Amino acid sequence: PILRLLEAQLQDQRREHEEEMEALRNQMDLMQEELENQQQAFLQTLQLSPEVQVELGLQQEITRLTNENLDLKELLEKLEKNEKKLKKQLKIYMKKVQDFEASQTMVPVERRPHERNMQVAVQRKEKDFQGMLEYYKEDEPLLIRNLIT
Repeated sequence: PILRLLEAQLQDQRREHEEEMEALRNQMDLMQEELENQQQAFLQTLQLSPEVQVELGLQQEITRLTNENLDLKELLEKLEKNEKKLKKQLKIYMKKVQDFEASQTMVPVERRPHERNMQVAVQRKEKDFQGMLEYYKEDEPLLIRNLIT
C-alpha cells in the first residue's frame, strides 16, 4: 500500500512538472514570436528616412503616454471613490462621538469620578491673541463642551 501511494505521488508530481514545462514552453514560444516581430519592425524602421523614424518614435511615445495617462486617471478615480467612502465613515464616526458626548453631559458629575482623575496638565505657549481662536475641526465638539462648562 505504501509503495502504491508513493508511486501515485510520483506520478502526480511528474504530471504537474510536465504541465508546468508545457506552459513554460508555450510562454517561451510567444516571447520568441514577439521578439521576432519587434526585430522585424526595428529593421523596417531602420530602412525609413530619419524624419519618418522620428515621427514613428513620437507616435509610439504619444501612445505610451496616453496609456499611462489613462492608467493614472483610473487610479485617481479609485482614490477619489475611496476618499468619498472615508469621508462618509468620518461623518458617521463624528456623529457617534457627538451623540456619546451629549449622553455624557446628561450623566451627573458625581457619577463620573474617573473623568476627574483623567485630567491632564497641558503646557501652553504664551502668545498674544486678539480675539481669534485657532482649532482643528475635529476638536470642535470638545471645545464647545469646554466653553459651556
